[in-house]
Amino acid sequence: MGEQLILEAGDNYIELDEYLKRKQVKRCLLVCDASLNYLRIAGYFDSLGERLGIDLVRFDDFQPNPRYESVAAGVELFRDRKCDMIIAVGGGSAIDVAKCIKLYSNMDPGENYLKQKTVPNDVELLVVPTTAGTGSEATRYAVIYYNDEKQSITDESCIPAVVLMDVDALKTLPDYQRKSTMLDALCHAVEAFWSVNSTEESREYSRQAIQMIMAHWRSYLANKEAGNANMLRAAHLAGKAINLAQTTAGHAMCYKLTSLYGIAHGHAAALCVWKLWPFMLKHIDRCVDPRGEKYLRGIFAEIADAMGCGRPEEAVEAYQDLLSELALPVPEAKEGDFAVLRSSVNQVRLKNHPIRLDEETIDEFYHSILGGQQESPDAG
Repeated sequence: MGEQLILEAGDNYIELDEYLKRKQVKRCLLVCDASLNYLRIAGYFDSLGERLGIDLVRFDDFQPNPRYESVAAGVELFRDRKCDMIIAVGGGSAIDVAKCIKLYSNMDPGENYLKQKTVPNDVELLVVPTTAGTGSEATRYAVIYYNDEKQSITDESCIPAVVLMDVDALKTLPDYQRKSTMLDALCHAVEAFWSVNSTEESREYSRQAIQMIMAHWRSYLANKEAGNANMLRAAHLAGKAINLAQTTAGHAMCYKLTSLYGIAHGHAAALCVWKLWPFMLKHIDRCVDPRGEKYLRGIFAEIADAMGCGRPEEAVEAYQDLLSELALPVPEAKEGDFAVLRSSVNQVRLKNHPIRLDEETIDEFYHSILGGQQESPDAG
């Protein structure tokens, strides 16, 4: 894939107009959720046919945590209407659906797409993220559900060719969504930084993302235009970081918290990182990164520097202070929850984590997160 093109919305979407004209788009599949109706860009799409002669086919038949059947319906619509481009407007779910429609658009509809080999195609995919958090617009990953089981799709060819940065899309974000998506971006950047798969390039993306989040989070939470613009870019940079380095234990542990307690993904990831980070500093002797303990100590120092802190311990305190100020609730565990949580952890993502974690330690983390004990795990 070539370099991803970044467009700016501006006052009247001139760059988007020029791009669509240059590509000679005739009929476009618009993948969106209900939030589009409340955004300024909705008016742009309403007049697209009249202004540019582009036929717009709208697809919104999907839910959060989208199902395979929805994607298959989108592929069928894309083909039946002979669309030549896909535009996604929304958060992670809309973008993931659009990615999968692109991936499957040239595959055999008579066989389950998940079982077929992906053959890259030249279908253009342009996305307009409406949250500053998932970074999905920058990654090769998508998540859909088949028979209620999560399916993680990974393919370089599903990375969108074009991203439209529309600051206006963040203006209507509810407060909780605003906080949780920001935390998702921060956790992406931090986890990618310490991942065993990190590279010099991914760490630079992480560094920039962390610096931008820490510099602009108050303005962003106050819904100021500059804060929104910087958070949108920070989330994109964090997405580029995890595209290279992948997430670690924070994300491996967070998914079942989301489904069990109905909290947002970024909220759940932030709670996991809250307990993981100080534990890691105390147990660098458990390092499994082949670059060694000295290297990992240096990484924690770099993360601290990106956060504007002098020492790694101060970075942990700054992170904890941020969570405290955001005042997000901590779920209360029910009987039997811990066994479910412990068995839910994605072992593949744990392999990306630089500190060895066993099942007993993970269980202690969950107890600590959910109030089962006062201190973070500190097993020797």
